[in-house]
Amino acid sequence: MKIVFAPDSYKESLTAYEVAQSMKQGFKKIFPDAAFIMCPMADGGEGTVQSLVDATGGQIIQKKVTGLLGDTVEALFGLSGDKKTAVIEMASSSGIHLVPQNLKDPKITTTKGVGELISAALDLGVKKFIIGIGGSATNDGGAGMLQELGVRLKDKAGKELRPGGLALKELDSLDVSNLDPRLSEVSILVACDVSNPLTGNSGASAIYGPQKGATPEDVEKLDTALIHFAAVMKQQLGKDVEHIPGAGVAGGLGAAFLAFLPATLEQGGKIITDAVGLEKHVQGADFVITGEGGINSQTVFGKTPICVAEVAKKHGVPVIAICGSIGEGYEAVYEAGIDVVFSSLSEVLLMEELPAKAKEHVRQISENVARLMKKMDVKYSLE
Repeated sequence: MKIVFAPDSYKESLTAYEVAQSMKQGFKKIFPDAAFIMCPMADGGEGTVQSLVDATGGQIIQKKVTGLLGDTVEALFGLSGDKKTAVIEMASSSGIHLVPQNLKDPKITTTKGVGELISAALDLGVKKFIIGIGGSATNDGGAGMLQELGVRLKDKAGKELRPGGLALKELDSLDVSNLDPRLSEVSILVACDVSNPLTGNSGASAIYGPQKGATPEDVEKLDTALIHFAAVMKQQLGKDVEHIPGAGVAGGLGAAFLAFLPATLEQGGKIITDAVGLEKHVQGADFVITGEGGINSQTVFGKTPICVAEVAKKHGVPVIAICGSIGEGYEAVYEAGIDVVFSSLSEVLLMEELPAKAKEHVRQISENVARLMKKMDVKYSLE
């Protein structure tokens, strides 16, 4: 019997690798002679760096970079085992969790730290980037990142724009002549699981601005600034990205990648399944075990378990999901390729108690699932 473990992390409790290890421990007790394949996963959000590092035998690189408000923060990125791919979570340098509630202000927060992480990875000679852009506290259209990478954003007086999304309303000219030439030799995959355009009622400012600290008045000003930014890009670069799905992700960072860099926006789960070679591992498997912290009605919208199930179903392999909690509307996953869902929670716990017990809970339910399989003599398929 061959079993592939391909879970996402359990947010704030276990990394994807820890989940996979706990699953393996449970199954190994019942099927000691089975072949177990570890394939920790992610969908481009939190945990993506760790999952890719674990899956490829890579390493974490620490780097001090510019924070949201111009301060210095300790950020990180991942380097794959073959040292050819860098994995970056923009939230590591510019995430909403890095700024206190009373200091949230997307009018002035910057993505400069993201550019510094990219530069640090280029210094190591990487040829491919996988960049997750969820969880931002910015609305600067990626201006800070672009400036760090060599793009000049100038006002009418020829001065460099100050940090933040509001400054984009003063943009008069773009100069890409000093863009880091090493970027022409790399490919960039941007993990993007939402389809918001750059501007308008469904755009970056209107949808995500308020959670980043924007007042209704701020939202209007920030949207106007991004509209102006889009117009300048279209006029001076010939790049019309304003209404492209995903351009509004991370306060317009998606638009910056599309207009200035050799980047494509793709579903995060697909990027990761390809990066870790999931399809190769699934071929010839008897079961795939996946999961994440919570499975509910939203799971079907590109979350890790569904991406895993899509690969497994191409090869006719049954899929079992083991999650932390089961939420409303979870049944939708059955139509999306998952055959059965189990929750690992076996007792009522406070949130702060979950991390300490999560590994044992996952191990226990995995063992119980394996016992059921053995008792029913389920060896090669779910009938």
